[in-house]
Amino acid sequence: MRVVALWVLATWCAECVWGGFTVVDYPLVVLFLGPLYGCVAVLIREVARRRGGGWPVMMLLAAAFGVVQAGLVDQSLFDRAALAETEFAEWNRAAEATWVPGLGFSAEQLFEWVRNHVWLSVCAPIAVVEACSAPAVRWVPWLSRRGVVGLVVLYVLASVVNWSDSGRVVSSVQVAAVLVVVAGLVAAALWACPPARPESVSRVGPLVLGVLVLVVELGAWFFGGGWRGLGLQVVAVLVVVVLAVRWARSGRHVVAVWGAGLVSAAAGAFLAPPYEAAEPWLMVVSDVFGAVLVAGLLVVAWQRSGPVRVAVP
Repeated sequence: MRVVALWVLATWCAECVWGGFTVVDYPLVVLFLGPLYGCVAVLIREVARRRGGGWPVMMLLAAAFGVVQAGLVDQSLFDRAALAETEFAEWNRAAEATWVPGLGFSAEQLFEWVRNHVWLSVCAPIAVVEACSAPAVRWVPWLSRRGVVGLVVLYVLASVVNWSDSGRVVSSVQVAAVLVVVAGLVAAALWACPPARPESVSRVGPLVLGVLVLVVELGAWFFGGGWRGLGLQVVAVLVVVVLAVRWARSGRHVVAVWGAGLVSAAAGAFLAPPYEAAEPWLMVVSDVFGAVLVAGLLVVAWQRSGPVRVAVP
């Protein structure tokens, strides 16, 4: 049940919490995109919990997944036509202000997609599902070796299908660049991150920590575009990463940090259109439903996680 819950929540958070699809599309999103997002979230958690590396490992592996997804699987990072026929066509054009010549992509889009995958596709769903789980199984592996192999095979098959539907627009140079970045992130996650050690509970209260992260997230909305805006967003993310690694070790601190990202995304859904144009009433219903669902999940996760005496990675 825990694995299924993480599978579904990761898929919904990746594509729906921020308003990408309306509520009538949720079942199809979970059905067809679950093998991509659900498999990855479960596998990343499994690797981190088996290695004992905690959130740094999960964040680095999630970043690697984001680069692979945008660069090789759906190729939206390099395909300028990917968003041309969607409601994000204007943002697609504006993002060219941070164009990287030679490699042919927008740095703003790379940052935005990778950040969202780290936060929404992987870390926030893991934080919520773990918090709602029984303490005895909260930080232990959930899969057998056979289960791990099965999810890897399913993810590869889903990626191939997605890649085939996207067309082949990536050059050999772009493929090489993506593989180098991904190899560096994976190496850092598996070999550069030492096993996390239990620490005393942070002196910073979880609510204070969550509000601080939320303020940083919402403030990033007003940074604007271009290289200057991108630089400010990078700084904001680094602040959040430091807060998450330093203080969000377990319990309600984890729920507060990653839950703040879900709150920010659910709030942003009221300002963002879905990929395809929809009736205004349907967009409002979908956004309200998403906000209520996020609030409900975080309340349950907060209550189930409870105060902790000794932090666990």
